[in-house]
This record gives sequence, C-alpha cells and structure tokens, in this order.
Amino acid sequence: MSTRYAKIVMCLCLAAFAFLVTFGNITDYGSNYEFVKHVLSMDSTFPGNALMYRSISNPTLWHISYIFIIIGEAITCIFYLISTALLWKFRHAPARSFHAAKNYAVMASTMGFLVWFFGFMVIGGEWFAMWQSSTWNGQNPAFRFYVTILLVLIFIMQPDEDPERPTA
Repeated sequence: MSTRYAKIVMCLCLAAFAFLVTFGNITDYGSNYEFVKHVLSMDSTFPGNALMYRSISNPTLWHISYIFIIIGEAITCIFYLISTALLWKFRHAPARSFHAAKNYAVMASTMGFLVWFFGFMVIGGEWFAMWQSSTWNGQNPAFRFYVTILLVLIFIMQPDEDPERPTA
C-alpha cells in the first residue's frame, strides 16, 4: 500500500506544481509574457543569425502563444488532480482496477510533456533559437520539469500488487 500512496502523493505534487505555474502565469501575466515576447521575437539571439526569418513580431500572436501555454499548464493540473482523486478512490481496489485509474496520470504527463518539452525545448529552444539567448532561455527549468514528470510517470506506471486483505 505504501507504493500506491506514494503514487497518489506524487500525482498530487505534480498537480500542485502545475497549479502554481498556471496561477503565477495568470496573476503575474506580464512577467512571463515578456519571456514569451522575447523568445518569439528572437531579439536576444545571436546578432545576424540566419534563423531570424522565424521570428514573430506580432503582439497578438505573442498573447495567443502565451495563452496556449497557460491552458496547457492548467490542463496538466486538472488531469493530475483527477488522477489523484481516481487513484485515491481505487487505492484499496485490485491491481487491475488501480492500474486502470492511472489513465489521467498518463494524460496529465503527456500534456506536461507537450508544454515543457515540445513547447519550450522544441518550439522555443530550437525553432526560435532560445538556446542562443543568455537572458530569455528557459530550457534548463523546462528540462527539470519534463524530466520530473517523466520519472514520476515511469514510477506510477509500474505494476501494482493486489492489496493484502486483513486476516480474520
């Protein structure tokens, strides 16, 4: 049972993380909007780099991009919360039922991976050359986020044993 409780707690912790990131981005919209603006405009990449044709200078597109990031973070939070509730509900259930309750953890992890790996590493890091910026480079934090998500997902998806029944 301790392994099941650990899986539940880890889902709850990731939900809390995604909530705080989402909440911070909403309540301090301007700070991280600046990040998105600078990454998409590529204004702090190497001078004269040949990738500047990819830059976006339209503020509407900056806002839309940032809103998509926030929505992805919020969905990650919601799916982890649902996963936590389902795993809690089935904590005493047979292994097959507990395993089936992990579906939202998979969906939450996938959404988090999309936000922090695909969004920050692939799109921001490579397409918009964020790696060239010494000021507006979010690759290291994004790496910590998606690796944590993946490690927790690997742990969560490990097979579970049926709970021991109390003897009479």
